[in-house]
Parts: sequence; C-alpha cells; structure tokens
Amino acid sequence: MLWRCALLEKTAMSNSRPLLMMLFGLLLATAGCSGAGSSKSASEPPQTASSPTTQQPLPSLTIAPTTAPDPQTSQVVQQYLSKLAAQGFSAKSHGIWMQSGSTLLANHQGTIPLSAASLTKVATSLAALQTFGPDHRFETLIGTTGPIENGILKGDLIVQGRQDPFFVWEEAIAVGNLLNKLQIRQVTGNVVIVGGFYMNYELDPQKSGALLKEGINAQSWSEEAKTQYQTLPPTTPRPQVAIAGSVKVASSVPANTKPLVRHRSLPLAELLKKMNRYSNNLMAEIIASSVGGAKVVAYKAAEAAGVPQTEILLVNGSGLAVENRISPRAVCAMFLAIDRYLQPMNLTVADIFTVVGKDTGILDERKLPPLAVTKSGSLDAVSALAGALPTQKQGVVWFVIMNGGGANLEGFRSQQETLLQTLISQWGTVQTLPAELSVNGERSTQTSLSEAVN
Repeated sequence: MLWRCALLEKTAMSNSRPLLMMLFGLLLATAGCSGAGSSKSASEPPQTASSPTTQQPLPSLTIAPTTAPDPQTSQVVQQYLSKLAAQGFSAKSHGIWMQSGSTLLANHQGTIPLSAASLTKVATSLAALQTFGPDHRFETLIGTTGPIENGILKGDLIVQGRQDPFFVWEEAIAVGNLLNKLQIRQVTGNVVIVGGFYMNYELDPQKSGALLKEGINAQSWSEEAKTQYQTLPPTTPRPQVAIAGSVKVASSVPANTKPLVRHRSLPLAELLKKMNRYSNNLMAEIIASSVGGAKVVAYKAAEAAGVPQTEILLVNGSGLAVENRISPRAVCAMFLAIDRYLQPMNLTVADIFTVVGKDTGILDERKLPPLAVTKSGSLDAVSALAGALPTQKQGVVWFVIMNGGGANLEGFRSQQETLLQTLISQWGTVQTLPAELSVNGERSTQTSLSEAVN
C-alpha cells in the first residue's frame, strides 16, 4: 500500500506547528470539523456529527489503583530512571505505568499528563471505535449529471467524499474498472469534488480530485501509480476513463446527480491497524476529524477509559505536536478500554495495534520483546512506548513508558528496549500469543468494496 505520502512518527518534526496549522485548516475547510475550536468545558460533552454505537456489556479489566506498586518491579524501574538522571534527564520528564490484571506493578508520575507524541493515536483509535464500531466502512459515492451514450458520459463525474482515510491508488483503480464495466470510457465534463474526499492522504480536494482523475485512466498514470498497480493481482484490468474537463470543488451535490458507484473502505478495525502499524499521521487526522476533532477525541477517550478529562489533553488526533499531553495511567486505561470494547466482538488490541515479530511497520528495527502488542510515539525530544506484554509469570502486563526532556530519541528508545528486556527476563517469555491478545484470523480477507448503484 502507498505509505510514502504519510507523515510518520519516526521522522523528527521540529517544525510541526506550522504543518499542523495548515493541516487543520484544510480539514476544517473540507470536512466541516469544528471540534478543534470548541469552547465547551472539560465536563461538558462536545457535539459530534455521529452517534456512538451501542456497546455490549464489558469485561471487568480496569485500571489499577495508584497505591502500593510491586516492590521488585518498582526497583527495576527506579534503576532505569536513575540511569536517565545520570545522563541529565530529570525524573519529572518521564512517566511509567505498569499493571497486570488489577495489580499495579510500577508507577512513576502515572497521573501527570506528559507529551504523548503518537500515543495520541490510542485515543483516536478508542474514540473512533466508540463512535462507529469496528465494522464501520467509510463511503465514497460517485454519480453523474448526464446520460451515458456509446461509452461517453455526457456530463460531470460527481465525487461525494465521506472522509475515507485510506482511499489510495488501488481504490481509484477499482473505481475506474467498475466505471468501465458500466460502459463509461470518456467523460465530457469535470470531476466535481463534494465533501471530505482525500486520495493518498491528500487533504486538498483539488489535488485529491486530480489524483483520482489520474488513477482511473491508465493512460495518464505516473510511475508511482504504475508501481502500485504492480502490487495488485496480475489479472487486474487497467482502467480507461478519460475525463475531458478539469477538477472542480463544490459545496453541495448537484440536484440532478444520478448515483453510479458506491465505494466502501476497509472496516474501521483494519483501518486502525494500518494507521497504527505505520503511525500514519494524516490517516489519524482524517479519522479524528470524522469523530468530531481533537477535543471530541479527548472527551470520548477519557469517558471510555474512566480517567479525568485533565489526563487527556489534545490539540490534534495524530500526536504531531508537543502540546498533546496524556498521563501514563490514561494511556494504559485507553488500551484497557479498547480491549474491553473489542472482546465481545471476538477482537483484541492485537487487531488494532502492532504485534512485534508478526506485523511489519515502523517498529521493525526496534529490539522489543516478541509478541508484545505495542504503539510507539516519537518527536524530537519525546519517545514513548505502550501496550501489552505477554509473560509467563505475570500474565499480560499492560505498560506505558514516556520519556522526554531533551533531544535523545535514539537513547530513549534503546533504554526502553533494555527495560522491557530486563523485565521479560524476570517474568519469562511466551511462545505464542495468549487468547486475550490473539488476532481474529477470520478478518484477514477483509477488503474495500466497490459496487454499482442502480
């Protein structure tokens, strides 16, 4: 899949503030997101564009009390913090939370919000699941304002976007081939973009429309499009839909539009897995926008996790800003909330986050314990790692490690890895994922869908 257009967490973002301002401006203009500018108080639920799905009863796994952590684990953690202090990094710049079941193993500044980087995506994942459910598919509707005669569509091609965060070359090729099946090979009019249509994570509707125009016509493919075509089954046709006009952006769908094609994205669970494996910032921003914006994400995540609103403070949905601050306890509580939400649906956190040694992504080069289910976060002076660590003696250990205080990204990462390896050597490794962290193999065949309408 095309990931080169994405902004990944492993790239240091020293100039992230201007980028985010541009990014949010585009999201607001194209998607109608009002969450980032909400004036509601933390105790008052922000407005959302969608109603949450009805949840099933949740299992009892909850955040551990803050008192009396395990002495042995706390000693190992203190040694870890002492090494950081010897390098000049204040203990106030770090946060740690570890628990097994309801037993607290370690707690250092567990309730203090710290710069979270891409651990923000845990909040975005939780809020999206709460809003839409794991099987939700984002739709893109395509219609026309004119008749089809002898392979020629005499009118405009209307593209109504509904905030699909993963409409890439492969999706455009599928849509183009379906238009060919509908006997459309030429369009005399324009491509008209309405609503939140993002292709290849491009937030500018004009550019997204131009990419779609290219994608549905193999005669105009760039080398990048040709490369992505090679990843498809060899029998996949090359679409031929030539559009005579240009790309236009409209505020509403023309009244005389007749539907042609409905494209439905991968289910949300699979989208979140892709987003988290590659820490795709633009996917995260689009998904957060679909929920209602950063403030809505923070509110819903805190409510679901059962932590105070003051422990989840967000200015965006990706983590691409030092102003995003989450407490270690809240990160752990969000993982547990995702776990509780998914269990009745035969899913686990492993269906949403990276399984070390099983899933490719940005953690490929990290020396982490195999089978840990993890999410990382990185900015110039911030490194964080969180998730679930299966062990022999402690069962599943839910852990959060947050480091900051200076430009020491590789050093922080290396020491996180050493800490986890030290702990796993005491607790014992496992050879297979336990049931509570298993992946639902039945979902491996999920794909996006394109279908003719009428």
